[in-house]
Amino acid sequence: MRALQLVAPGLIEVRDVPVPTPGPTEVLVKVAGAGLCHSDVHVLHIPQPAFPPGMTLGHETAGYVAATGSQVTGFADGDAVLVYLVWACGKCTPCVEGRDNTCTEAGRIGSPPCPGLGPDGGMAEFIKVDARFCEPLGSLDPQTAAPLADAGLTPMHAINGARHRLTPGATALIIGVGGLGHMGLQILRQTSGTRIIALDTSTEKLDWALANGADDTVLAGDSAAEEILALVGGYGVNALFDFVGIQSTVELAAKVIGPDGALRVVGVGGGTLPFGSYEIPWGVDLRRSYGGNRADQRQVLDLARLGKITVLAQTYPLDEGLQAFADLEAGKVMGRAILVP
Repeated sequence: MRALQLVAPGLIEVRDVPVPTPGPTEVLVKVAGAGLCHSDVHVLHIPQPAFPPGMTLGHETAGYVAATGSQVTGFADGDAVLVYLVWACGKCTPCVEGRDNTCTEAGRIGSPPCPGLGPDGGMAEFIKVDARFCEPLGSLDPQTAAPLADAGLTPMHAINGARHRLTPGATALIIGVGGLGHMGLQILRQTSGTRIIALDTSTEKLDWALANGADDTVLAGDSAAEEILALVGGYGVNALFDFVGIQSTVELAAKVIGPDGALRVVGVGGGTLPFGSYEIPWGVDLRRSYGGNRADQRQVLDLARLGKITVLAQTYPLDEGLQAFADLEAGKVMGRAILVP
């Protein structure tokens, strides 16, 4: 089969590799689509080997069951499934409490294993996955549903963790209307009555945001903080979701978050948030939000089945995966790039 693999730091290739053989508790999934995330670009540019050479990339995957192990029940050949992002142990206290994205086996700083970031991922013709990490898709098209495993899951988790500030009359700011942000905007619109401000560097993405649920938009730049504060009477926004996480966006977040605000830094751009005295208002709670849990994932799938959220997709053949990486890094992708075997 064909697979897009990380060969060495900074080097990816589409290679011919054997089709994986599922074990007793595993499912072999014929991939219909695999989403491409800025996290994948980040993995490509890590200067030192952080993952095994020859690892197949791709942590947003959906497809059809092609084979099942001897102990697998509940799935049959041809079933459409989403591959859940978080491959947690399922046994520790956080997992039992439904917080599997903070599984203790990952340690204090790490994150649980996920496909394409350790185990082989879905940028291939097939992927094998333990059956307990397969979510039935029902009527959803697995090709375009693939990004729901992260681009849907991660914003949902961040938003669910800020519900106490998404009250009637509140204002939320979304920074970055890209792969995660365009889903976060739709989720906010469909699950809250919050006034939504969207910020991005792209006028095209801001036009899309206005057409898909944003109440106001602000173009990133030197005057952005002043413009945002003017929209909310100088008080600051009640909830803020930074889907970029670079230094300029976290500094902007500190300037516009309001007292008692919920600040969620989701993007992994490496920015450092100022958190000293008088640099942010009293009462601000900060969460560095990773992935999501099964409840979050199932909420996302329910919204998608109802047609309330839709992935804005740009598809590429798997063999053009290198071009997809280049386009994403150059900011040429609207929504999510999806590799199709």
